[in-house]
Amino acid sequence: MPVITSIDDLKRIYKRRTPKMFYDYAETGSWTEQTFRENTSDFDQIRLRQRVAVDMTNRTTKTQMIGQDVAMPVALAPVGLTGMQCADGEIKAAKAAEKFGVPFTLSTLSICSIEDVAENTTKPFWFQVYTLRDDDFMRRLFDRARDAGCSAIVITLDLQVQGQRHKDLKNGLSAPPKLTMASIANLATKWSWGLQMLQTKRRTFGNVIGHAKGVSDPSSLSSWIAEAFDHALDWKRVAELMKMWGGKVILKGIMDVEDAKMAAKLGADAIVVSNHGGRQLDGALSSIRMLPAIIDAVGDKVEVHLDSGIRSGQDVLKAMAMGAKGTYIGRAFVYGLGAMGEKGVTTALNVIHKELDTTMALCGKRDIHDVGRDILLVPKDFQGSWA
Repeated sequence: MPVITSIDDLKRIYKRRTPKMFYDYAETGSWTEQTFRENTSDFDQIRLRQRVAVDMTNRTTKTQMIGQDVAMPVALAPVGLTGMQCADGEIKAAKAAEKFGVPFTLSTLSICSIEDVAENTTKPFWFQVYTLRDDDFMRRLFDRARDAGCSAIVITLDLQVQGQRHKDLKNGLSAPPKLTMASIANLATKWSWGLQMLQTKRRTFGNVIGHAKGVSDPSSLSSWIAEAFDHALDWKRVAELMKMWGGKVILKGIMDVEDAKMAAKLGADAIVVSNHGGRQLDGALSSIRMLPAIIDAVGDKVEVHLDSGIRSGQDVLKAMAMGAKGTYIGRAFVYGLGAMGEKGVTTALNVIHKELDTTMALCGKRDIHDVGRDILLVPKDFQGSWA
């Protein structure tokens, strides 16, 4: 067993073990992938202030996200097709998150269903939904989430129109994978992945197939997706969905100050500064660049979280020091999942936690609540001077 000391170690194993189309699905952005790259590289521009001769005993990274106790300010982000990265992937990731003490967010376009995850966990998890036009499906989806004990809904706002990701089109991405000469040749080299997949019945979209009208098998799914997303989405519709759920709501995909103000006005429990991991609008600023302006605008009115670009505990610390109250990891936990299943997700969380705790200590802080801008050296032009 290799010694894992960083998320990149997990990524290398993940790439070896996972079929190309699913590796590419996770490790890609839209169009030129500029935003995808800058989500991570912009964190490198922020430097840390080392402090010494400070009492570092009794350190803690424990805090809360939307009133829920967490072992560290990190949630597992909603990632579609997680069950294609590893057999029963959503179940394994949810179990790892529960044992570690951080929130797990299940995607509507997961392979394992809401019920599958609920049956295999003991604590409430979060459930992500898209802004779909079909009220009947949305109501039934919310009912299923309530029955499963979900404690919050994460509404994704930035997927009215899907950004183009070249690799997914070229690979013919599907779940289960379509058998072509190229995919068969690649799958033949991923025998451990294939053996695990043969042992599970969960190989397609468990929350949609058999639940959405007219969607009884994978072949009818693509046409449903093309028609289901609400191109007419506005803030009135967001308010309707929030009322339809009636519980805690996190609004994800906020990248503009005015949108942040509207989300806060609607009474969201939290907003997530996120550009969908660089998978939607290429050429947009990174999430970490947008965070300070959004914090300044609404930070005292709504809990602000950050998603997109987190690959280390140092990234988590920088986001928290900028004013975020929580962060999300997507690719970082997927690397672990594809590399080693549930154990890999746990390993990813341990790596991030150790980096967070050690860096916090070296910056002279022993409680995550005391972390602020005083530990950072931020370039004067970090937010940019845009005409």
